[in-house]
Amino acid sequence: MSRATESPSRVGGESGARAAWLVGAGIFLSRTAGLAREMVFSFYFGNSSAADAWGAALRTPNFIQNLLGEGTLSASFIPVYARFLEHGRDEEAGHFAGAALGVITVIAFGIAVVGVLIAPGLVHVLYPLWVPEKQALTVQLVRILFPMTAVLVVSAWALGILNSHRRFFVSYVAPVLWNLSMITALVGFGSVWGWNAAGRDADLMVVLAIAALVGGFSQLAVMLPWVIPFLQQFRLSVSTKVSGMQEAIRNFTPVVMSRGVVNMAGLLDFVLAGLLVEGAVSMLRYGQTLYLLPIALFGMSIAASELPELSRAGVGRAEDVRQRVQLALGRITFLLVPSTVAYLTFGDVIVAGLLQRGDFRGADTVAVYAVLAAYALGVTASAGSRVLSSAFYALRDTRTPARVAYLRVAVSAVVGVMLMIPLDRVGFGGLRLGAVGLALGASVGAWLENSLLHHHLRAAVGHHRPTSAVWFRLAGAALIAAVVGIAAKALLGSVVPLRIGLIARLIGPESPLLWPLVMAGTALAFGVTYLVVASALGVGVPLSRLRRK
Repeated sequence: MSRATESPSRVGGESGARAAWLVGAGIFLSRTAGLAREMVFSFYFGNSSAADAWGAALRTPNFIQNLLGEGTLSASFIPVYARFLEHGRDEEAGHFAGAALGVITVIAFGIAVVGVLIAPGLVHVLYPLWVPEKQALTVQLVRILFPMTAVLVVSAWALGILNSHRRFFVSYVAPVLWNLSMITALVGFGSVWGWNAAGRDADLMVVLAIAALVGGFSQLAVMLPWVIPFLQQFRLSVSTKVSGMQEAIRNFTPVVMSRGVVNMAGLLDFVLAGLLVEGAVSMLRYGQTLYLLPIALFGMSIAASELPELSRAGVGRAEDVRQRVQLALGRITFLLVPSTVAYLTFGDVIVAGLLQRGDFRGADTVAVYAVLAAYALGVTASAGSRVLSSAFYALRDTRTPARVAYLRVAVSAVVGVMLMIPLDRVGFGGLRLGAVGLALGASVGAWLENSLLHHHLRAAVGHHRPTSAVWFRLAGAALIAAVVGIAAKALLGSVVPLRIGLIARLIGPESPLLWPLVMAGTALAFGVTYLVVASALGVGVPLSRLRRK
């Protein structure tokens, strides 16, 4: 019996909550490696001009990956491929997978070639106020990173194959290799060969970009042995007439348009930050990295594991979709509400514990904390929107999320610019807070998108939110935990306000372990309190049982 004709329970490994934890475990490892990369990066570059160049260079070609990568393929590829598997049409599934790979590869590498050729003009248009040396470094980095993003788009196709067969872990743990490649390059050339001490920041940055390209190929290579066994009927082509391709293209077009607008907004944030003082781009990037951590770890894991199951439910089984969405949103609420509260109440020690070392100073910590707190206001909304969008994709409605995304982007941009200008007059330590306005605009847009998606999905499948009682109990647990977290921060030490606490008295204020220990102690007190109180209120681990009657 072929894999495609097996029952759903045997097509792959797991589904539902266990699948979400498998995705979460993979994402946790990859995000942990990503945090390690950021810790090493901040040590060598801090909020410097070179760090700005890296942030801009990474964001510009990353537009391709975000446009054509996991999110777009999730909306267009996985529902069609999963349905072929569900109905035992293994030959059509293989031909469809081959055609999808061929088309997406041609598009991604075609755009990458164009990006390499137009990089000088592109950088000059996007970052006109930067000095020539900074622009030249950015151009050099962009030309290396454009091919990398094309490789990562192909990796997203492999991820879609594995997810459709419920092989969740390997596809989400693969980015560990991408991060390790960059960490190795930074430590090897920066410290072992002494480039950092010699002031060769630009050369070190170029090596970092090359390592990112190598890491992209490594990420794809590690998934291929797991993908190949599922491609027994695989036939590579660039034909759009293969069964399922027309439906995928119909789904693909509005999603690409909506994601194009969303990613243009993300790029616009960096372009606007490039008009601000030196360090604003890197401030925004550090803040985004930490903001996306709980969204990726919890929101993406739940949304990614639910999409194949939602797609198998499909049109005509609205009640199945409603129940799966309600349970998924319940898990997201349980995990993301405390993440928001933690970032708001002791985000300063989180930033200090992870980043404050080397060229990353105390003033940088305060500035990045301000950006992170502004982003944190939209964490729960952004994560929830991923699940809601997956529900629409499963219902073969890609237009509603697209239309909502357009409005979100417009509102985010307008609010961000309105707040960026006055906040750029506020600052300390040579850094200003204009980037905070951009983050606040993103949070406002996230809540607007979330509200509108809820409204439209309710019309399609009925009530799907967790009950009000669940919300209030989780909020209560998070607030009680916040009080404990603030007390722990006051005891152990803090950056905002600057306070020498117990740990500094024990190991000394200059110890490199100071802020990691303060972060760990505060987070432990907060996390344990939240879990205990939530469990006592009946909304702890057995949250999946809380359905609306």
